[in-house]
Amino acid sequence: MESARIVATVARTVRDVGIAEELAQDALVAALEQWPREGVPENPGAWLTATAKHRAVDLVRRRETYARKLAEVGRTLPEESYDPEPSGPGDIDDDVLRLVFTTCHPVLSAEARAALTLRLVCGLRTDEIARAFLAPEATVAARITRAKRALAKAGVEFEVPYGAEREARLGSVLEVVYLVFNEGYAATAGDDLLRPALCEDALRLARGLAALMPGESEVHGLAALLELQASRTPARTGPGGRPVLLAEQDRRRWNRLLVRRGCAALARAGDGRSYGPYALQAAIAACHARAGSYEETDWTVIAGLYGRLMELAPSPVVELNRAVAVSMTEGPAAALRLVDALAAEPALARYHLLPSVRGDLLARLGRADEARAAFARAAELTRNESERDLLLARARQDPEGTA
Repeated sequence: MESARIVATVARTVRDVGIAEELAQDALVAALEQWPREGVPENPGAWLTATAKHRAVDLVRRRETYARKLAEVGRTLPEESYDPEPSGPGDIDDDVLRLVFTTCHPVLSAEARAALTLRLVCGLRTDEIARAFLAPEATVAARITRAKRALAKAGVEFEVPYGAEREARLGSVLEVVYLVFNEGYAATAGDDLLRPALCEDALRLARGLAALMPGESEVHGLAALLELQASRTPARTGPGGRPVLLAEQDRRRWNRLLVRRGCAALARAGDGRSYGPYALQAAIAACHARAGSYEETDWTVIAGLYGRLMELAPSPVVELNRAVAVSMTEGPAAALRLVDALAAEPALARYHLLPSVRGDLLARLGRADEARAAFARAAELTRNESERDLLLARARQDPEGTA
């Protein structure tokens, strides 16, 4: 929970995010050694940050540039508190947001920026990041290692970008915040469907970006999307953390404050004709939020929005989502043709939602045996226990239900 803040704080001192991560890990090791003997401190986060900062200062002292660096870091030495530098107009006050912009430096490829930020800011494991990118785990691990080296070699500072440079990094920053939220909204692995802390971190970052860059339509589009998706959280799980499908959710439990915030952010994103990919996704989420029930959902509008999204940001995952909307407007047979066309997509080879959607469509067509096989395949592919239980339950029964 504290890792991102520790890395961000230490990066101010050592000016190297790779070394900052190592020092943060050293502090965690020190805690594992000392806390069982001495007890957990009253403010564990401050203890970890102070320990990492002291180690950072020790590292700086060993460098040849000690005198210059010590002057730079003198203000960061107090143990129990951290006072950020005074902010100027358009500055980024949040150290974690600074870290996101730093790891999204143009010296890295777009894929490397996102992977490194997910690792440092969110503490996601390599396998979780690989799932977010639909990429092999070994590829992502190598990408992260090379990204750290590239930042160090280029001497990238832990800095606040301005003007054109900030705009150049914005796309990667938005992608990272989006991926962070997705991992919290549907956890890659583990016993729980949700990781609420990641959703909250992503929401905080998105709101901070919206305040920082009020003239950027897609910033508001992303904020709208996350607010609207987060509004469903109370209704997405039942007793024991069991996943509750959209069609079965009690919409009275949706957070109406977040719905209002999301709709307001979407209004700030533009008039609809100029929506970017995030705003289009937010518009889809708004269609669900405005419907009083699942049956009242305007699937025709949603299918049209997914069509526009495919034109702007084509991907097999977007097409899979479009197929679900098509199934509600044109029937499961039309949607099944779209889904079967995606079977050869390498990126979806181990994507459990492909056979899951296919199983649902087959069930609605009365092809029960094929549906059960598809649900069983989806259960094999997911590493989330809650999702696996749901999929296995559908594989064991006469699969009837909704997309």
